[in-house]
Amino acid sequence: MDSKNIGLFLKELRKEKNLTQEALAEKLMVSSRSVSRWETGSNLPDLSLLIELSEFYGVSISEIIEGKRMIEDKSDVKCVVDYSNEKLKIEKRKIVCICLIVFGLFILVSALSIFPNDSSWSSIYAILGSLFIITGLTLCFKKKLLCIGICIISFFSFFMVSDYICVTQFNQVPRFSYLKSYGDDVIEHKTFFYTVIQRNPGTENEIIEIEK
Repeated sequence: MDSKNIGLFLKELRKEKNLTQEALAEKLMVSSRSVSRWETGSNLPDLSLLIELSEFYGVSISEIIEGKRMIEDKSDVKCVVDYSNEKLKIEKRKIVCICLIVFGLFILVSALSIFPNDSSWSSIYAILGSLFIITGLTLCFKKKLLCIGICIISFFSFFMVSDYICVTQFNQVPRFSYLKSYGDDVIEHKTFFYTVIQRNPGTENEIIEIEK
């Protein structure tokens, strides 16, 4: 059984009735968002609604669960058991997604607020938290590669912009420099887009500026 096939079949049945998602939602007394989720396969209707959909569309429960019309229906009991298991898997996946995202946010926020910018642990934990968030979001969406790409670009942009603000507005070293060079009273921090010079580090005369 495939939740995506079920969704496509439900969409096909709705169109045969010449109904919009909003119109069907009104008949079933659910939200149009719920109907949309059924038809994309990201969620499945409850068993009571499955029976109602079966009666409304004039098809058997097993046909909806198989995602196609069949000459001979399979046992409804077996299909319902399979359907319940699939719905349980989807709900478990959602819980895992939420837990990963919340845990990732906790690590990310902690890294940015607890550790100083010049601590390597700050960037390590920030990246680790981002990975948890990306994993959670990826599990939630069907287009996994697109989701991963968007998340990586978003986090990379966020880290680069936040670093630039820290350097230019708060006189702090960049958190995500990939190389540090040490000289006499000077530390050079190389980032992907600019180089930051830290003069007289740890003293009252400390100056942090972007190399021109």
